[in-house]
Amino acid sequence: DHSSKRSLTKIYAYGHDQDQRKFWLALILTSVTLQDIRNTVGNIPMEWYKDYPHIGYDLDGKKIFKPIRNKDELDEFLDKMENPDYWRTVQDKMTGADIRLSDEQVDLVHRLQEGKFGDVNFNEYEPAIDFFSNEVMIHPVTNRPQDKRSFIPSLIEKEKVGKLVHAIKMGWIKPRRPKETTPQYYDLWAKEDPNSILGRHKMHVPAPKLKLPGHEESYNPPPEYLMSEEERLAWEQQDPEDRKLSFLPQKFACLRAVPAYSRFIHERFERCLDLYLCPRQILSFFLLFFIQVNVNPEDLIPKLPKPKDLQPFPTTQSLVYRGHSSLVRSISTSPSGQWLVSGSDDCTVRFWEVSTARCLKTVEVGGAVKGVAWNPNPSICLVAISYDDTVVLLNPGLGDRLVSTATDQLISSYEEPEEVKEQPVQWTVAEGEGHEQGHRLILKHPKAVRQVTWHGKGDYLACVMPDNGSSLQVVIHQVSKRRTQNPFRKNKGLVQCVSFHPIRPYFFVATQRYVRVYNLIKQELTKKLMANCKWISSMATHPGGDNVICGSYDCRLAWFDLDLSTKPYKVLRHHKKALRSVAYHRHYPLFASGSDDGSVIVCHGMVYNDLLQNPLIVPVKVLKGHTITHDLGVLDVTFHPTQPWVFSSGADGTVRLFT
Repeated sequence: DHSSKRSLTKIYAYGHDQDQRKFWLALILTSVTLQDIRNTVGNIPMEWYKDYPHIGYDLDGKKIFKPIRNKDELDEFLDKMENPDYWRTVQDKMTGADIRLSDEQVDLVHRLQEGKFGDVNFNEYEPAIDFFSNEVMIHPVTNRPQDKRSFIPSLIEKEKVGKLVHAIKMGWIKPRRPKETTPQYYDLWAKEDPNSILGRHKMHVPAPKLKLPGHEESYNPPPEYLMSEEERLAWEQQDPEDRKLSFLPQKFACLRAVPAYSRFIHERFERCLDLYLCPRQILSFFLLFFIQVNVNPEDLIPKLPKPKDLQPFPTTQSLVYRGHSSLVRSISTSPSGQWLVSGSDDCTVRFWEVSTARCLKTVEVGGAVKGVAWNPNPSICLVAISYDDTVVLLNPGLGDRLVSTATDQLISSYEEPEEVKEQPVQWTVAEGEGHEQGHRLILKHPKAVRQVTWHGKGDYLACVMPDNGSSLQVVIHQVSKRRTQNPFRKNKGLVQCVSFHPIRPYFFVATQRYVRVYNLIKQELTKKLMANCKWISSMATHPGGDNVICGSYDCRLAWFDLDLSTKPYKVLRHHKKALRSVAYHRHYPLFASGSDDGSVIVCHGMVYNDLLQNPLIVPVKVLKGHTITHDLGVLDVTFHPTQPWVFSSGADGTVRLFT
């Protein structure tokens, strides 16, 4: 029954070793199967009955005789081979008989060996019954009154406190001394005690003395110490480390007219560093004679991986898209990578098939095209084109007809709200000849639009109208609601370009020297990046969102790690002339920059998920093909959305594909 199985489980678990467990198992199995034969000798070694014909006594006091065993090794082997129940036969040490275990008993043994409960029907994961719940019941589980000792001070604690008071009175326990908060200063350059560590140095170095002031530091120096205009310009162009004098000698009429020295605190700080970092021991000439400084020139070059290990990246010029008669300022690719749009100063926008360099469509507009941007949402077929003070949303009608038709239905399904608010931009639906060419919406701005860029979801469009004297430099349009908003009441500086964060609700605004990061939800300034450049020309955001690159007109490309610092993580000076455009690849660790020197430099920029590992930036290829026209070279670069290809547009009126 269940009670016998539970007792069997407990006794089997309480056995001290394997032999004792086997003994208890055989004993209990024997008691279960043979209820009439019980050995009553108790817990004694059965070896005591080795020389006797019986093995213990039953309940009636009669001897339990051993079974006749005359099997040798050969009989045991034959029995093992022929008897199918040999594996379930157990010898009972209390009676000496062989017992065949039933299926239930074998299953019980297996469950015990696996560490499970003996009873199959026992559920070890039964739900616990919470007797003491948080609900106040009418009849509580326990209504026992509190003990009397809970109201009386503890005698044991009283005895301990008394012992501590006695120890304090006798002086055995002393209170801790308060720590001295006054700082201690040490004069490193004073005469040390001969017993101290510094005093035992035989070659002790005294404090280095400052150079005495000369004639050039006088407020009325001789004329030969005063610099001419050419010498002053040459002094300003030198690096601070290469200058013979750290200041410009000046002449004053009297000592009262001498102003305060601006670099006084800086020079005092450098003097303290000299005292603090000066070596305190002189090496003997014998040691200096044997010390040889062997510097391997290759160790001074940073270890960078080979470009072959960083493939794929564009290496050769594959296609040239010819058709524009003037410089091509802006290019953009469709989300599928099948089509390319380019805008030029010849007042035309051309749509190309990427794989064949074939111009499928040409749209004429009313001015020089400053920027084009293809909507990144693949379910919408819209291209934003900016010229003069106008932005046109154009449906080129290329690719999937269902997408093109759905885009027209989306624009035509707009319903005007009851209350029409005044907006800084005038929205107009295209009609007539413009509608046949693909024009869908026309946005009239108060000033000339320089840049257009889409949000990643394809509903918001940002436009830049540079004007240092106006607060309306950046506007954001929502196409689905035909609404325009001016996010900034006051722009700090001349806005050059803007960009949306690919993941978070952040908005990057680049002025001439700074990049400001705004939180659009909280409507506050999050960060201010210092580019250390004279004039920022372009900006691109990494697809991960934690890195930004900026190109400038002073031939610099600054890489910012937003989690690291507000200053550039790395500044690249690979181009010889002004940078016009920078771009990141969406999937590959690549970024490119185009310059007026007619070249496109592709770099490997790997950003790791580990925050402790810095980004790996390695220049891999210089791509040349554009001819410099009117001192202008490459004006815009963009990557293919899926392939490691880069497009570039130049002042020579061509668009080139490097694969």
